[in-house]
Formats: sequence, C-alpha cells, structure tokens
Amino acid sequence: MPRSLLALVLALPLCAGDPEPLTLPPPATTEATAAARDLRQQVSYLIGIRIKQIIDEAVNEGDFDRAALLAGLRDAEAGTAVVPSVEEQQRLFAAYEQELAARKQAAADGRQADNAAYLAEHGKQPGVITTASGLQYEVLKRGPEGGKRPSATSTVRVHYVGTKRDGTVFDSSRARGKPAEFPLNGVIKGWTEGLQLMREGDVFRFTIPSDLAYGAHAPPSIGPDQILIFEVELLKVLN
Repeated sequence: MPRSLLALVLALPLCAGDPEPLTLPPPATTEATAAARDLRQQVSYLIGIRIKQIIDEAVNEGDFDRAALLAGLRDAEAGTAVVPSVEEQQRLFAAYEQELAARKQAAADGRQADNAAYLAEHGKQPGVITTASGLQYEVLKRGPEGGKRPSATSTVRVHYVGTKRDGTVFDSSRARGKPAEFPLNGVIKGWTEGLQLMREGDVFRFTIPSDLAYGAHAPPSIGPDQILIFEVELLKVLN
C-alpha cells in the first residue's frame, strides 16, 4: 500500500465519469468459492483500515483537510459528487504538489538552520572535537594502549545507543542485549569516519550532522534532517 495519500490519489486515473463496470462470472456455491468470498471480505476490511491510516497520516502531516476529504468520499459514495473536468483536476493536483514542495522545502530550511546553530553551540562544549567534515565526538573512555583501529572497510563489533537531540532512543544494541556487527563501508558517513578514530575498548559519543547521517531520506522512526547522537563502544575489529 502506498504510504502517501497524495500518491494514492495521483495513481488513480483522472476521469469525470464513472468507471466501466466489471464483468464478473456468476457466483458459484462451492465451499472453495465461499471461502474465497470470505477471504475477499477480510482483505477488503483490512484495506479499509489501511486507507484510514493513510488518511490519518496525511491529515496529521498537514497534507489534507479531513472534513473536505471525508465529504468527497461521502458524496462519491452517494453519487452526488461534483467532479471537475480532467484538465481542472490536473491543474489542481499540479498546483497543490507545488505548494507541498514549497512547504516541505521551507521546513527543511528551518531544520537545517536550527541544526547549524545547535552544532555551533555544541562544538564549544569542553571535550567536544569537531572534524573537518563537521562530525563531532567526545572520548568517554579509552581502551587499552595498542588496541586495533578499524579502516574504512573493516568489519566491527560494537555496542551502541542512538538518540535524537531530544533524547528519544531510536536504536540500541544494548537494549537488544546483543552487539552489532557490520562493515564500515556499509553504514552512514558519520559512522564510517567516526569509528576509524577509535581503537578496541574505546567508548565515544558522536554527534552526527544530518548530511553525515540520513539527511532528508531518514527512516520514519528518525525523521528528515535529524542530528543523530550515538554512544558507541568498539568491542572488536573483526578484520
């Protein structure tokens, strides 16, 4: 199912009239047909639930007006909807897509300005070191002298806790009770750079700018243009 209600709407054919009715075979009475009909009803019910979730998400994000949206559904179901011409529909959708894009860009610009102010202030804190890329780190604990350091292509075993600026934990190997293992050339840029500053046994805290993390294309649990904070313990360099 598409996550965006706008994408769902735009995927539908633009038509001012009713769709051609489907020609269905006459109903059978076998047990298999009855079971299929029951399955169809169950899946249809689930689709209704998912559509409601899509509507809620779109309304909560400010994309749509709930009252007008439900009025359109109600009028369409009743056969009383006033449907604009195909050209007018295209014009309205195109204009609204432009408005959404402008609104999202303004929000992104605001987040980036806020991020820059936060990083500038955080970089002044005692013990915080800022690299040329903008990555910030703090040494919380040093491991034994001579501990192995990873390269950009090493596979490492680590424990970590990832939080957002407000302290929300979005990922934690410690909460799962099992260290994570991964190659450094397969993670976000802030990790690839930051882990190479560590040696086995070290514990660092990384404050990673959004452009060294997920940028505008972050998972929903994180959100776009987020500064990420990781407390990382490098347990072992595996190769």
